[in-house]
Amino acid sequence: MGAVVTALGTMAAVIGVGWLLGRRGTLGSGARTVLARTCFSVATPSLLLVTVAHADLHALLSRSALVTALSTAAVAAVAIVVLAVAWRRPAADVVIGTLASSYVNAGNLGLPLAVYLLGDAVAVVPSLLFQLLVIAPIAFTVLDGSTGATGPASPGRRGVRAVVRRTAANPIIVGSVIGLVLAVLPWKLPAVVFGPFAMIGAAAAPLALVLFGMSVAVPRADGERTSPRELALVAMLRSVVSPVLALSLGRALGLEPHALLTVVAMAALPTAQNVLVYATQYGRGQPLARDAGMLTTALAVPVMLVIAAALG
Repeated sequence: MGAVVTALGTMAAVIGVGWLLGRRGTLGSGARTVLARTCFSVATPSLLLVTVAHADLHALLSRSALVTALSTAAVAAVAIVVLAVAWRRPAADVVIGTLASSYVNAGNLGLPLAVYLLGDAVAVVPSLLFQLLVIAPIAFTVLDGSTGATGPASPGRRGVRAVVRRTAANPIIVGSVIGLVLAVLPWKLPAVVFGPFAMIGAAAAPLALVLFGMSVAVPRADGERTSPRELALVAMLRSVVSPVLALSLGRALGLEPHALLTVVAMAALPTAQNVLVYATQYGRGQPLARDAGMLTTALAVPVMLVIAAALG
């Protein structure tokens, strides 16, 4: 489990830098907003463009990918039902809670885990692409429609057109779609074309982690308390239900042992720090996104140890 410990230790160190910066106020009072916008609008789209453009899309047609899609969709559906139907949370808060439950840290932790524990970086591709090409567009469509640039979207056809325009212009979706188009082309662009995007995209993970640390350092206002039941729901779905579902579906579909270990390990990854970036960008659900990232990351080590002992 050296991969898990090393990856988590590295993440903790970068988060610590962010905490120190936030505690001292080194970057000023508006730093969190600026970092979130930079990560959301520039760094993350660049990273997604390069990642998707070089991904093997055939990985989406495997039984492992089917298990990943079904288990992720099931977790998201449960979160939506509980948050929206049972607890009647606003649409934007439902989206952030659902992302915290289903959007995993595939890049920061999943990639090194796939390389060092599973011996194959491709293992993270199904989770990554399903999040980018399915979950993210739906989430941003709802967020854009429920928050908008200056408030809730106006009703009628005019409001619908505004939502479509905002969604089509969303940097995360644009980067993912361009990467997908490049991935399906019969020829490949020269490496020099991807160079600037790769360099900028390399800043996405550390920026998100620094933002995470700064958010932890900032004292919370009375209205920023995380609901204990919502945090418990997210942690249970992310750290327990998701890997159990992946295990059950993997066995039902007859995955061989290594493939089963792969999908279960990927399903047990903690909530992605990008969820906090999205929450900050849209100004909704920051406390839940922050606390979910902390709690599920802390739970990742014991959960991964159990998975490795049972399936490794």
